[in-house]
Amino acid sequence: MKVVYTDQALRDLDAIADWLTAHYPKVAPAVGRRIRSVVAHIARWPASARRSAGRPDVRVVPLGRYPYLIFYRVTADTVEILHIHHAARQRPDDDPS
Repeated sequence: MKVVYTDQALRDLDAIADWLTAHYPKVAPAVGRRIRSVVAHIARWPASARRSAGRPDVRVVPLGRYPYLIFYRVTADTVEILHIHHAARQRPDDDPS
């Protein structure tokens, strides 16, 4: 499936990269690779992640060993990456917008 990133998701990626580069420069590339790997998995199997409790049209997938969650929505032919969120941060009703 085609993957598109919302402006919010792109801002999230920039913020994650900036923070990791400043605080954990050796880890930053690995997190970037993991995000790309998970997004590729989502593109192949878009229904494989759990639905968000607060938004049934949104799915959520963790990055495994890294504490981030990817929120996305599936349309007929597109996966829309909505938000990439640190798992420790509070999120209102799983609302990615």
